Amino acid sequence: MKYLKIILLLLLPLCGCNKNDDDQNDNSMYFPSDNEWDTRSLSSLGWNENAVQPLLDFLVQKNTRSFMILVNGRIVMEEYFNGHTSTTTWQWNSAGKTLVATATGIARQEGLLNIGNKVSDYLGTGWTSEPAEKENLITLKHLLSMTSGINDVSNLVIKPNLTYLADAGTRWSYHNVFQVLMDAVAEAGNQDFETYFNSRLRDKIGMDGYWDKGLIFTIYHSNTRSMARFGLLALNKGKWKNEQVVNESFFTECVTSSQSINPSYGYLWWLNGKSSFMVPGSQDVYQGSLIPNAPSDMFAAMGAEDQRIYVIPGRNMVIVRMGDASDPLNPSFALSGFDYDLWAKVNAVINSK
Repeated sequence: MKYLKIILLLLLPLCGCNKNDDDQNDNSMYFPSDNEWDTRSLSSLGWNENAVQPLLDFLVQKNTRSFMILVNGRIVMEEYFNGHTSTTTWQWNSAGKTLVATATGIARQEGLLNIGNKVSDYLGTGWTSEPAEKENLITLKHLLSMTSGINDVSNLVIKPNLTYLADAGTRWSYHNVFQVLMDAVAEAGNQDFETYFNSRLRDKIGMDGYWDKGLIFTIYHSNTRSMARFGLLALNKGKWKNEQVVNESFFTECVTSSQSINPSYGYLWWLNGKSSFMVPGSQDVYQGSLIPNAPSDMFAAMGAEDQRIYVIPGRNMVIVRMGDASDPLNPSFALSGFDYDLWAKVNAVINSK
């Protein structure tokens, strides 16, 4: 027995070393607290550190203000440019659509609404300028999938502009009418949307931020780490620590093709690795993957001026980019050539040496 004790004592330092090994500990999923955020080094991941500077140079060249990479919830890269800091707020633009989709899912799981129901069940009849029989075809799911059929000539969401173009479900078109979902959630929850959003989503995952309701757009603003927190929630299929903030089944719907017209679109999320895709402002269909050099399992929140949250489940990775438009002459679309060029630089870093 004495010899057995000696052997065990000799083995303890070895066990302790393995327990504290960087790779072993950091492969578990991590959620940040309010005031601290764990980090992980590039070297521990075996990434190509020689490719980091070319990535940073590219980000500066493309008017980036902040950039983050998380792996298993831990910060691997966090960079700020052009006077931007960790506390600076910035607009999400249409990347914030994904926040609305998530809030809608939470309202559904609380039994406040059903996405298969008519929008008029929540807003009353006459919320559009369509004939009643056409308006009654539009469900909350059509708003989530961008298939309402409402005329997309104007992005100003006011009743005179909400006219009939096609039957709901027969035409995919990127349109700001998704904002009507915010009204439906507010009506169903009997409170204004931001109050509901803050209590059910923002505060639960420790985000900062606010909704700015302009004449045309209602846009979310937050700091970069808050954007990353939401990306981490998405990576974990709606779960934050021990709480399922939004049902996993609904979140899976969000990041699955919502219709066959544009299979690269879920519920206000963009999906990579599909057979074809469409882009805002066009009815053209392009064959192939949305971002062919990005992981095929990636899904993304995308906003004008290249606001991005990329979520890559196969790598347990979240990437965030905030900033001005990479191409000032083409600032308005959610998709741009920036994504392909950025992923070329990112791939050079994350591929093992």
